[in-house]
Amino acid sequence: MTRSDVFQMLLLSAVWGVSFLLIRVAGEAFPPLWVALLRSLFGVLVLGLALRLGGHRLPPLRLWRPLLLVALLNNVVPWTFFAWGEQTVSSNIAAVLNATTPLFSLLIGLGLRDTSLGTRLLLGVLLGFGGVGLTVLGGVHGGHATLFGVLIITAASVSYAVATAVAKRTLGGLNPIGLATTQLGLSTLMLLPLALAGAPPARVDFAAWAAMLVLGVFGSGLAYLLYYGLLARVSATQVLAVTYVLPVWGLFWAAVAGERPSWLSAVGVAVVLAGLLLMNAPPRRSRPAHA
Repeated sequence: MTRSDVFQMLLLSAVWGVSFLLIRVAGEAFPPLWVALLRSLFGVLVLGLALRLGGHRLPPLRLWRPLLLVALLNNVVPWTFFAWGEQTVSSNIAAVLNATTPLFSLLIGLGLRDTSLGTRLLLGVLLGFGGVGLTVLGGVHGGHATLFGVLIITAASVSYAVATAVAKRTLGGLNPIGLATTQLGLSTLMLLPLALAGAPPARVDFAAWAAMLVLGVFGSGLAYLLYYGLLARVSATQVLAVTYVLPVWGLFWAAVAGERPSWLSAVGVAVVLAGLLLMNAPPRRSRPAHA
């Protein structure tokens, strides 16, 4: 891994980490469906340009059913639910709840018999959910979260996990830029009539538009390009390390914006990170027996 790769991984984690704060700022003016719509629209414009300039290929039309399903579960539902949930949940707690996605992915893998549960994985899952529980408890008692908002954001994380499982089984081997462009294009088409039929944006100011533009262009467009570019050069395990620091970035950007998490939430973040690291730690190699 080169210094450039390390820098890009740090940049990617920072961009994804600040997305939770941007969702909250944009959500002060835009309804949740509009946040998801504009995020998809700005993102697909960036990816569409990259698709054209890079000569990438779109997925075949015969895969339209799984493509629609993945766009629904990976973009429409979670992006709407995060904006909805963050109306009553602070951005730092939303970042921690997002870290439950790999935990739910593991549980889904167990249900589909794609993964075997060992002691290390079991402890990692228990630590992960225990840390989330501490974070939520600290947020609820500190007035930074409601249980309803927590449930909505948790449902978004489950949706991410289900989308990952569907994509692994039905969309493997496709050009990643073409796949991401198609996903965001389909999510834009699905969200457009829903957003127009719902409540319109109100009191849209410069801060809301700026947050929406950064969220869509950087958090949804350029972040995809960084992510898939890194996957082409370094291992998936190394790129996965980006997700470990998202709760830390969530706390950092929230603190910059004036959100002060409780000490219990901070402890919960540390426990979540410990659980994720334990889940993804390489297995110990057994020493050869001596004669």
